[in-house]
Amino acid sequence: MRDSYLAARVLDALLREDYGDISAQITRSREGVGLTLSDGRLVRLAPGVPFQDFVVAPGQLLGLEQVLDTLAEIAPEEDADGVKAFFDECVAALAALDSHDARLPDVLARDPSYETLAAFADHPGYPTARARPGVPDGEQAAYAPEFGPAFELRWAVVPRRDLEPGSAELPPDVLTWEPDEPRSEPSDEAHPPAALPAPHPSATPFPVHPDEVLFPVHPLAVDEVRRAGGRVLDEGRGTVRPVASMRAVEIGPRTHLVLPLPVSVLGTRDRLRIEPGRLGAGARAESLLRELADDDVLVAGEQEYAGAGHDCLAWMVRRLPEGRRIPVTALTQPHVEDGLRSAEVLGAYVRVLLRWGVRLLVEYGVVPEIRWHEVALVLDDHDADVCRPVTVPDEGADRGAEVRRRVKVLVQGHDGVLVSPARLAAAGVTVPELPEWMLTDDPHALTDAFVTRMLHLGTAAIVFALLPAAEAAALLRRTLEEALHPYGELAMARLLRARTLEAVRLTGRPWLTTGTLASEARLEARPPRMSGPNYLRLT
Repeated sequence: MRDSYLAARVLDALLREDYGDISAQITRSREGVGLTLSDGRLVRLAPGVPFQDFVVAPGQLLGLEQVLDTLAEIAPEEDADGVKAFFDECVAALAALDSHDARLPDVLARDPSYETLAAFADHPGYPTARARPGVPDGEQAAYAPEFGPAFELRWAVVPRRDLEPGSAELPPDVLTWEPDEPRSEPSDEAHPPAALPAPHPSATPFPVHPDEVLFPVHPLAVDEVRRAGGRVLDEGRGTVRPVASMRAVEIGPRTHLVLPLPVSVLGTRDRLRIEPGRLGAGARAESLLRELADDDVLVAGEQEYAGAGHDCLAWMVRRLPEGRRIPVTALTQPHVEDGLRSAEVLGAYVRVLLRWGVRLLVEYGVVPEIRWHEVALVLDDHDADVCRPVTVPDEGADRGAEVRRRVKVLVQGHDGVLVSPARLAAAGVTVPELPEWMLTDDPHALTDAFVTRMLHLGTAAIVFALLPAAEAAALLRRTLEEALHPYGELAMARLLRARTLEAVRLTGRPWLTTGTLASEARLEARPPRMSGPNYLRLT
């Protein structure tokens, strides 16, 4: 069944992005809408709410080989290398899915954290994200977050002269954290506390020469670090767990350590390496977002970092707020408490994120990065019962008001923020020093980023997974209208309204085409674009 599941996800992605003009093969008849594969098989299609016109209809059993043969037939010749790489991804993704299914009872028996549960959720835009090219065969269960593993960090010694400007010393709590640290969320009935395995018994860091510095290294990056000239120590120290995005490991209840990996996630181009200078840009972007944050938006601290001039020699300590932290993608999993998946909690989350996102865009020309596994709900420690049904005695009262008061949203991973220097300066805010790819004064580029990040990935993918389609659309439409209302006829508000609430179609991001399939030459010559039906107008 996993073969058919993955085959449908791949075919859905090809249809969504209209790769190779595959939509030209769609037929319509009295029996309905269908697509003919390369072997002559007619696949029934159904409306593709929310992101595309059509998807594989429920009950259609496909073979992955059938779909890949069709891909090979429609792909432009110049994309041959990307198609071959994607074939390999499909094989790896299928093996990862089968392995996770086989190990799922054991993972659940170990009382998985919310981070582990969030990693169960497949990416809504990239069909083979579980492939993770770069992870050696047979080692997914040792390092991929959906398996809930724990492993020892490795360490490398780097010449101090190689440090990039702005690099910090490793904080003491990273070098010598205590045994038996609790998990990242406080105790509650469904998820009682559990301990990380104890780190190495020595409480002192490895001794290094004053002209050298110590860098934590992910086990998967050891060979790359050695090739980069780092002296990797033979001994591991410090037991950690990967968080849902695999971009970081958990070393304490409010501390993550972000480390580069020679691994790709959303296509061969989406590498989890850390380019020199990127962490400094992220730190400056974090300061900006913190300055502009609403009261119910929490911005993760990303000011402590170091790099040594190579994309596998870097680290960043992420400081997280107090409270019970639940990655929003965990809400899509049936293993999470029903109360957390309620309409009240969803409504509170959508309201916080969209209201803030609209304010940032319209007033300042800023669009935060929203990554699938990183945005999270945060509940105060004393509000652990927020997931239980909310009782409002008055018939006319707002049943979501009490939940909204108690739900906050955490954003993290700030190195992808998009900023308009002109709009920020006009608002009287100091423009941070950021790389060129994080800057644009093009209002259309800013609104497109809002749609793909805040609307599609940040809210719609979650809401449509949990609510009936009409109810999900109404929640998003109503919340966006409320967020835009105070800005009346301001130019950016009018543009955002035109590109969302009033649009016939919504812009989208062609994850598969840009992530793996298309050649570099084709991407440079004409970046692919895509659009989908406007689910905000669904009734």
